[in-house]
Amino acid sequence: MYQFSYAEIMADDVADSKGRERQVLDKAISMLQAAMRSGRESREAVEALFFTRRVWIAFIDDLRSPENQLPLNLRADLISIGIWVLKEAERIRMRQSDNFQGIADVITIIRDGLK
Repeated sequence: MYQFSYAEIMADDVADSKGRERQVLDKAISMLQAAMRSGRESREAVEALFFTRRVWIAFIDDLRSPENQLPLNLRADLISIGIWVLKEAERIRMRQSDNFQGIADVITIIRDGLK
C-alpha cells in the first residue's frame, strides 16, 4: 500500500489542473482557427467566440480569487490579457474586427507557458 505525502498529492493536482487548462485552451485555439476559415458570420465563429469568452471569464474569476497561488503580478498580467481577449472577441462579434488569428496567437502563448 502506498502512502503519499501531501506535497506529492498537491503536485499531482497542479499538474492535472495545468493539463486541463491546456486542453481547454487547445480547444479554444482549434475553434478559433475553424472560425477563421469559415468566416466571421459563420456558426463556427459564434461557437468559437462563445467558448473563448466562457473560458476567459472563468480564468479571470479564478485569477481574482484570493486562493489563487500564482504571484500577484502574474495574476494581474493574465487578467489584463484575458480582458484584451474578451474585448477583441466582442469586437469580432460586433463586426468591427476579424482578428481570430490574434486571439489564437495570444492563447497559444498562454497555453505554451503552462508547461
